Amino acid sequence: MNPPNLVYIALGSNKGDRLKYLQKAIDLIFERVGKVCSIAKVYNTPAMGFKGDDFLNTCISIETHLSENDLLEELLTIETQLDRKRSTSKEYESRTIDLDILLYSDEVVKHKNLQIPHPKFQDRMFVLQPLNDIASKVVHPIVKQNIAELLENCSDESLVEPINIWLKNPSKQFDFTKRNYIAIEGNIGAGKTSLSHKISHDFNAKLILERFADNPFLPKFYEAPQRYAFTLEMSFLADRYQQISDDLSQLDLFKDFIVSDYDIYKSLIFSKITLPEDEFKLYRKLFYLMYKDIAKPDLYIYLYQNTERLQENIKKRGRDYEQNIDSAYLEKINSGYLEFLKNQNELNVKIIDISERDFVKNRADYLWILNEICNA
Repeated sequence: MNPPNLVYIALGSNKGDRLKYLQKAIDLIFERVGKVCSIAKVYNTPAMGFKGDDFLNTCISIETHLSENDLLEELLTIETQLDRKRSTSKEYESRTIDLDILLYSDEVVKHKNLQIPHPKFQDRMFVLQPLNDIASKVVHPIVKQNIAELLENCSDESLVEPINIWLKNPSKQFDFTKRNYIAIEGNIGAGKTSLSHKISHDFNAKLILERFADNPFLPKFYEAPQRYAFTLEMSFLADRYQQISDDLSQLDLFKDFIVSDYDIYKSLIFSKITLPEDEFKLYRKLFYLMYKDIAKPDLYIYLYQNTERLQENIKKRGRDYEQNIDSAYLEKINSGYLEFLKNQNELNVKIIDISERDFVKNRADYLWILNEICNA
């Protein structure tokens, strides 16, 4: 997954319940566009260029995977949803909400309907003051001065007064503070690694990823399962034990919790599927000897996807050694997980069916999953 773009957006309202419109715009940007990283103070400013009521103005920074043009389309849709009615006149007028893209990473865009950086924002105190609250060191890609310098040199003498009201970041509705360690599990291609990445990034979690790509026996196993099954499972057993021991013992004071894309019990689940009964009994003894003192997650998430969707995802990510995985094998894995979870009494388990959802491409699906996890 490519890293998101960091974008700065100016918000203004001088019609109706101004504060309500600002908050609702931020909520909709969070729902439709991406993560809201920071929100500036709110400032009261006079209307500029026309006679009208005072504005409330602020700025936010967001992270989004949308292109510049797609972002503009979403913002225009949000403005319409919040009762913004654009006239054919080119004159300035009062509006319930005004959303302007100020900066989009370091991009310079000059299209007919979109210019980035926003033209002349460096000359407007009602933009620079809130932008300086959250981006004082960010450099204007054309003027080559940071926002603090632009603010200091701005010739606009308009009165910009802070008000003692703070807008809320909608991400706060998802409370992970009661969790210390979340494990996200699922079948091959279920999306557990992608979801772990997104949660780690958006909610300041320490990320633990399974090091499956380093296992030299995995491609061999897919070519000759019976020959390499025991070797593969023993290799995973040792590697997962070493990794989980190291990662869970290393505290990170700057992270709020831990999220992992696997749980130690997957070794037991997969080995029961791949090994003959006598080898599995030996393997199980070794497993419990090694893992008896390992910390368990206080929330275990199982992402369920049907076999057809799993095969689609496997083909999309394009790992050569996975392309010939048999559907019957994936079904055995799903059955193995569900049987394990049905009889599990040591873990707090939440099964989430995402067969009809795409949380990577559809932000609404991602937010739905977050809500399912936080209410588990």
